[in-house]
Amino acid sequence: MDAAVLKDIPFRPDLQGLKKKLRVKNGGGYADRFTRLVQEAEAIARPRAMYGVAYVDSKSESRVVVDGITFDSRVLRVNLEKAQRIFPFLATCGAELHEWAGAQEDILQRFYADAISEVALRQALSVLKAHLNERYRLGRTSTMSPGSLPDWPIQAQRPLFALLGDTEEALGVRLSDSLLMIPTKSVSGIRFPTEQTFASCQLCPRGGCPSRQAPYDRELYEKRYSLERLGVSRCEPRRSLPLERSAQPFQEVVDETID
Repeated sequence: MDAAVLKDIPFRPDLQGLKKKLRVKNGGGYADRFTRLVQEAEAIARPRAMYGVAYVDSKSESRVVVDGITFDSRVLRVNLEKAQRIFPFLATCGAELHEWAGAQEDILQRFYADAISEVALRQALSVLKAHLNERYRLGRTSTMSPGSLPDWPIQAQRPLFALLGDTEEALGVRLSDSLLMIPTKSVSGIRFPTEQTFASCQLCPRGGCPSRQAPYDRELYEKRYSLERLGVSRCEPRRSLPLERSAQPFQEVVDETID
């Protein structure tokens, strides 16, 4: 899979919006310090993103093979039921902000720097989404990211990064031994066309999550993803379903991991 890299992504933080979100009061003791932090970040930030156009080779009950790379996930398999072309992607705040945030010695300033870096990541994701929509005329889409569900754990980072190629050379992003991305303010995943909008939050019962995008649907897994509903035993051998590649335009994949 050939990957495209988006490097010239502007970072334009909303100072007042950040102050409101982080409860930094104008005229307060930290207001000037926070403003300087935002200005420093704006001067050095280089958010980036990359993506590729990949094709589904085959499917089985709980497995999908994409450009020769195998992904094990029942939820991903069902979500890609009608998909033949997908968009693996990676976005990051950039190594510059990562190193800058890590160099902050004050605990509160490091917290602020972390929040500012997340804004840069969000802007990279927004630019990537707009680029894909404009270039490929995408329709309705959703995304899935490794580690967002037990069904597709963080171990799926390995095959996803193998599909993306040399991410460290392209974006400066690498996987740690524990499969966390460095810079930490990075997001990887697969964007795919869908008739029904999907968010991993729909299958996650965790309460009080500040990043929740959709309410938990207690019955969704059994209704849409359970093998038992199809009368398939989990002990049966997997059956590969080869697919033909299609030149038809992709319908949009849009469930933003960070919106």
